[in-house]
Amino acid sequence: MRHKVLLPTDFSKNSIRAINYARELYKNDHCDFYLLNVFSATGNILESLLNMEPGSELYENAKLHSENGLATVFDMITMSDSYNPKHHFEIISEFNNVIDAVIQIVDKKDIEMIVMGTKGETHSRKTAFGSTAIYIMEKVRNCPVLVVPENAKIELPKEIVFPSSYRNHFKRRELIHLYDIAKKSNANIAVLHIKEEDKLDEEQEENIKLLKEILTGVSYTFHTLPHYSIQTAVNIFVESRSSDMVAFINKKHTFFGSILSSPMVKEISFHLNVPILAMHDLRN
Repeated sequence: MRHKVLLPTDFSKNSIRAINYARELYKNDHCDFYLLNVFSATGNILESLLNMEPGSELYENAKLHSENGLATVFDMITMSDSYNPKHHFEIISEFNNVIDAVIQIVDKKDIEMIVMGTKGETHSRKTAFGSTAIYIMEKVRNCPVLVVPENAKIELPKEIVFPSSYRNHFKRRELIHLYDIAKKSNANIAVLHIKEEDKLDEEQEENIKLLKEILTGVSYTFHTLPHYSIQTAVNIFVESRSSDMVAFINKKHTFFGSILSSPMVKEISFHLNVPILAMHDLRN
């Protein structure tokens, strides 16, 4: 089976690093990669959509810049010594806002994973994530998103940290991408629980049992930390163990959203050097 992976790019160094991370992650797999650039004429996408018409000078110049940029990235990949014959690349230039373009292509191409950088060419050093990465992680609910920081190592993960409260029933289809990445990388999944009470209740114990069943076939370990904030606990754990990736189930408007929302996002640093896999709770 061929994998289908969407690679949004604005041609920034961070987005190119994310592309190279995806190539490494899927190096042993037959894979169709879709290089996507979404263009507009001005920084104000609403203004662009209202005022730009196909054939106008503004539109054609923006389109040409997008197509030339994609061609440069395509040539850089396919003509390099590291080109993988198992990989096929297709370029897509779209005039739209980024979220709508990504949602449409995920649906049209049956995309199974989005891999992108955390920041774009206009990123601020004061924020950990760019707004585009945050919006895609929060709004694209039918496809997992792997965001890759600008300083991430281009290598397969050896340990993936998976924080959990054990409060929700795990579903195999929600965790399939975490499982697959661990399997292909021969990585350990470190399940991290931030302790709220001295003892787990019956429901939590049942959920742990279910999680063990789902993770059968890959390496996994269970860990508990005292009652820090989620951000602090994950940060401490990742830094102390030099973990390589963090995976979350993104529950709409709750757990993951609270981490990404400003100014909370400025208080955590673990994501500066390790990729984050945002999976989705399929019940909302």
